[in-house]
Amino acid sequence: MPLMNLTYIFHSGFVVETEQVIMVFDYWMDPADVMSRFLNSGKPLYVFSSHFHEDHFNRTVFEWKKREGRTYYILSKDILKHRRAQKEEADVWLAKGGEWKDGIISVTATGSTDSGVSWIVETDGKRIFHAGDLNNWYARLLNDEDRNTGVFGNWGLGVDPVKEEKRYLGELKDIRKVTERFDVVMFPVDSRIGNGYTRGARQFIGLFKVGLLVPMHFVAGGFESAWRMKEFTDACGIRFWDITCEGESMEV
Repeated sequence: MPLMNLTYIFHSGFVVETEQVIMVFDYWMDPADVMSRFLNSGKPLYVFSSHFHEDHFNRTVFEWKKREGRTYYILSKDILKHRRAQKEEADVWLAKGGEWKDGIISVTATGSTDSGVSWIVETDGKRIFHAGDLNNWYARLLNDEDRNTGVFGNWGLGVDPVKEEKRYLGELKDIRKVTERFDVVMFPVDSRIGNGYTRGARQFIGLFKVGLLVPMHFVAGGFESAWRMKEFTDACGIRFWDITCEGESMEV
């Protein structure tokens, strides 16, 4: 089966390169200048942004239209709704349940527990999942000692963590209606959640067959905070990418 190369850009940003295409997910910042070596490729470039938040969408991506080779923009509709981009700037706008394909890739937009969507992408015989901001974000509040406070760091007040977890598990159930297997999953492992910050990722790998789990959204906690997840992937026989720096790559 053809190889696929993954490169970590920053935060939730990744480049995925196959024999036929280059795909960029949730580009924000590029401290290691990762994109310079991919923009010179003549392969088609597919740009995905899961939602309008600045740490997942940067208008710099539209400058890539100047490169040689075709560039496609596949964006969440909430980016348009929040006026972060104009309708004509994207090739396709998708909300949850939306689908798009050409002769090379197939895309399904699945749900999120924050803004926008998550992505299922199939190409070159591989099935990829990028979670965007889909996660069990309020897992910390499921602990008895924190539940009564109703406070989630600086990210919310008066949250019902049980209701939020049901919402998250409901989104996973909807994804299972599309597929139960992924070759690569890029998923938030963010220590800012506090106790139980791996809970969302653990619930995900408990419901899906995953070849490789790639942590993301961990910048504030540092690389080593994301490695906490390796204990759980090892127990499930799932490969884990313990990323150590921006610009690092691995083959699948």
